[in-house]
Amino acid sequence: MSDALNLIGRILIALLFLGGAAQKVSDPRMVQEMIGWLGLPGWLVWPVALFNLIAALGLIFGPKVRAWALILAAYCIFTSWFHWQLRADPWQVTIFVKNWAIAGGLLILAAQGPGRYALSLPRREGR
Repeated sequence: MSDALNLIGRILIALLFLGGAAQKVSDPRMVQEMIGWLGLPGWLVWPVALFNLIAALGLIFGPKVRAWALILAAYCIFTSWFHWQLRADPWQVTIFVKNWAIAGGLLILAAQGPGRYALSLPRREGR
């Protein structure tokens, strides 16, 4: 049961990043404007969208689910800084708090591991 719940939890968290990738690709202007207000180039939306997609798939399928969870936790904490810079907008503060909460869940996943339902690479002899 806990392995199935782990997988469901990973999928639900990954949906947030898959949605983020889709949003960035379908309407990059909004993200480009937001990061532009902070002095960053708008073209960064494309590598971030690709990262969101790859990381979400890594979180669901593996391998290295723990590593993906740690990377995504750091990403959530890092990107929350951007939302804090726009804290005059209450919605941005909500996103800031949400990012920290998601980072917490990802850290728990990193500590617990993916359970049985994740792909893993075959181990080489001698390792």
